[in-house]
Amino acid sequence: MTHGNTPTRIKSLKMYIYRTPGMKPPSHRGFTLMEVMIAIVIIGVLLSIAMPAYTSYVIKGNRAAAQQHLMDLAQRETQILADARSYKDTVAALNMTSPASVTKYYTISIVASDGPPPTFTITATPIVGSKQVPDGALSIDQAGAKLPATKW
Repeated sequence: MTHGNTPTRIKSLKMYIYRTPGMKPPSHRGFTLMEVMIAIVIIGVLLSIAMPAYTSYVIKGNRAAAQQHLMDLAQRETQILADARSYKDTVAALNMTSPASVTKYYTISIVASDGPPPTFTITATPIVGSKQVPDGALSIDQAGAKLPATKW
């Protein structure tokens, strides 16, 4: 079939491929446009399912951090009442600081009344523009009542 360096003609599937003796046939590398488009569609479908679930878990995690901080503040208020017979109306007055994981998404406020009887309400209000806004505010009072009950 080969005579020296003259190309040999090979007939394959109605296509003629010319090759020189000793050369490898061309290999097809890469992806077709259709394969790339199908991969993009599959990734899009997976993201449309995963992103809302992920966002929901992030919101719940941020809420859990705020709830823990509110309970820590309420416990500290109870200790202050036993010592000073009144509640404090700021986080700083309780000799505490709010963690960055809470202050990034919530504003903490304390409303204290000397009574009688003395009372307090600690509220974590989502910062406007944060992803916590749809979750709503959280609060706890001196009796341990946690609102809204569906979020605790």
